[in-house]
Amino acid sequence: MNVKEVPTVGIVSLGCPKAGSDTERILTKLRAEGYNLSPNYDDADLVIVNTCGFIDAAVEESLDAIGEALAENGKVIVTGCLGAKGDIVQSTHPAVLAVTGPHAADEVMGYVHQHLPKPHDPYTDLVPPQGVRLTPDHYAYLKISEGCNHSCTFCIIPSLRGPLVSRPVGDVLAEAENLARAGVKEILVISQDTSAYGVDLKYRTAFWGGKPVRTRLKELCEALASFGIWVRLHYVYPYPSVDDVIPLMAEGKILPYLDVPFQHASPTILKAMKRPASAENTLERIAKWREICPEIVIRSTFITGFPGETDADFDQLIQFLENARLDRVGAFAYSPVEGARANEIPGLPPADVREDRRRWLMQVQENISADKLAAKIDSVIEVLVDEVDEEGTIARSKADAPEIDGVVYLEGFFDAAPGDFLKVRVVDADHHDLYAEPVGQG
Repeated sequence: MNVKEVPTVGIVSLGCPKAGSDTERILTKLRAEGYNLSPNYDDADLVIVNTCGFIDAAVEESLDAIGEALAENGKVIVTGCLGAKGDIVQSTHPAVLAVTGPHAADEVMGYVHQHLPKPHDPYTDLVPPQGVRLTPDHYAYLKISEGCNHSCTFCIIPSLRGPLVSRPVGDVLAEAENLARAGVKEILVISQDTSAYGVDLKYRTAFWGGKPVRTRLKELCEALASFGIWVRLHYVYPYPSVDDVIPLMAEGKILPYLDVPFQHASPTILKAMKRPASAENTLERIAKWREICPEIVIRSTFITGFPGETDADFDQLIQFLENARLDRVGAFAYSPVEGARANEIPGLPPADVREDRRRWLMQVQENISADKLAAKIDSVIEVLVDEVDEEGTIARSKADAPEIDGVVYLEGFFDAAPGDFLKVRVVDADHHDLYAEPVGQG
């Protein structure tokens, strides 16, 4: 078969890393069946749009992306979280070929087969064992479960993605092994609730490489550590079970990094959000983590202006930040989400108040972050190279997740390539990033 005769599919991927992982599964299945992939509309015979539907802005962006794909190509299959929100896609864009919800790779492929069948060709039905990835070659996201068992009032993820469904630990480790063999230097573990991994399976024991492994976060991390690459944990709720993985960080088996979405610190607001734990317990837990692993880096996100949030509640949040001294923080002014129970809670602060509080929180945190980064000046750290451009090398330390945290700049240094590990000495810092030079250079 002539290469030009092989059907070609384009993909637009929106949303969070979990949605990106779904896209990777679809890409892998497409390549496994011999479809060509196109980065543009013109060369594609069909376009798949993986959508986000979490907040109003994401819904609007997804609908715009679908409209653009229809205008530029005409044959569009829609998948992802927006597809789970009733008939909003069909009513806005009735010309789409099909719509599915999230984590529906097999269903998507069924529609692809229906609208773009491909004759079998063993010469094109090839796919690398690590699958097709959206990320650079040196790092990859590893999704360990789908869905969530929580009922946070501001969130509609459970209604979009369903309850927690943990992947079999053997499948997760097989995927991780293939990634490591393919040269991936960092694995970022993701799910909606990473700490709850295995709860739905009652932590059953499975087998990988002939050895028993429990379907639980601690045992998963121990096994991932055997690959000798960076392992970074995201979306970790502060359950007591998380305490079990902190010693692994202290021992250097996984990165001393936790992404914990605290969301707030006022017990009143946490209760209204239906979030686990209280600010007091969280501070105690953070102190314990730092006692076990002094190098631990904690990243979190917060919501300002939640319905019912008073000045006193916000003051508690600011006081928490000043006491906790987290390393990395993101904040969002509360945005009503269609279908969320928080919409029924009275006392929504005005939009300008919500935004003003967000700005103030980020200013407080910026000063904390600047102090923490300045303390690293003159220290020697290990970094992973992400990019080399005309100004030098851009890398990340163990404290920096890709695309959401800071970076380490090595200005004027070009003797590196993406995926390289370097030892560097920190020479300067600002509010977000570090500046360094290779040890023994300059």
